Amino acid sequence: MNKISTYFKDSYHELVEKVTWPTWGQLQQSTVIVLVATVIITLMVSVMDLGSNQLLKLIYSLFK
Repeated sequence: MNKISTYFKDSYHELVEKVTWPTWGQLQQSTVIVLVATVIITLMVSVMDLGSNQLLKLIYSLFK
């Protein structure tokens, strides 16, 4: 039981004194970067999906 309480005390100490938490502005900036990257990657995957779909339709139409 002593090991468990020591673990929680050490964890709390590390979170309070050793971890560098981002400021509100840094957190907002990081969130915007992640959202923009997500939208860009989603658009890229959508374009690749549409392109491969059209290419496969063309290939399938050649063998009908």
